[in-house]
Amino acid sequence: MHERRTSGRWAAPRLSRLTTVLALGASALLSVAGPAHAAAPRDPRPADIPDYRAALDLVKSADVHNAVCRFLSVPVPQGDGVETPQPIPDKADPCEGMPAFTVKDPLALNEITPGFVAGTSLPIATEAVRLSHLVSALNAPVNGRNATVMLAPTEGGGWHLAAVREGDSDATYAGTATVGTLVFTEPQIRGWYRLKLTTVEPLNDQARQGLDGRSSVSLSDYQKLVKARYADKLPGSAYDTTGMSSGYGATKKTEDAPSSTPLLLGGSGAALALAGGAFALRRRRHTTA
Repeated sequence: MHERRTSGRWAAPRLSRLTTVLALGASALLSVAGPAHAAAPRDPRPADIPDYRAALDLVKSADVHNAVCRFLSVPVPQGDGVETPQPIPDKADPCEGMPAFTVKDPLALNEITPGFVAGTSLPIATEAVRLSHLVSALNAPVNGRNATVMLAPTEGGGWHLAAVREGDSDATYAGTATVGTLVFTEPQIRGWYRLKLTTVEPLNDQARQGLDGRSSVSLSDYQKLVKARYADKLPGSAYDTTGMSSGYGATKKTEDAPSSTPLLLGGSGAALALAGGAFALRRRRHTTA
């Protein structure tokens, strides 16, 4: 069974798209104040993250804190049901009754580029990998649950809230980057890798499978692997235009700024969508092509 087309982004068959939970906007969840811009002095620490001061201010804001509380106030749906409404608790203070928590500083979420996949970019770090989003985990679980705040770049500069997702694996892997290494994801398989000079090493089981079980490959050989997996599924390909695309590659303009589009929130094997004032369960199916 093929997944139906949900965007013009590229992906592998048989795999669910990472950005099922990368929302098309955040304002449907709450009235987040306008996107954070880089008016404040830039924090010099993460030199690879533009407008970092704005991103830091955003993840520490009351709006994002309340968004996380609203997300955590709705239990993760269980079972195989589809479209199971779960009303949001109507509280003036969405964090009422929850343990205190903070959101950690944002980290870079890097991903492979469409040009690298297509084979039109050189197998070098600056052309193979790009900054896609920022991720911030919580300082501690809240009632046994972890969550990750995801920020997307805003057109014209700055960042805006893109999603709140269940779990903290993205931030955990992103945080393993060290001086002289670059950590990135192959989102179509949820694979995480470390790039050291021109050597690619897997960080999780999905990545090890993506390297055919090898402990490391050259960046050039890794490019051959992803080209074989996805090059015929890029935007504009027959796979894409016939409606079978289910992952993501080139960033769509809809991610450039918040909108009134429902915010998709991730669960383990499920997604929570805010629609009509209620959370509804949307199961994410793995297709078998």
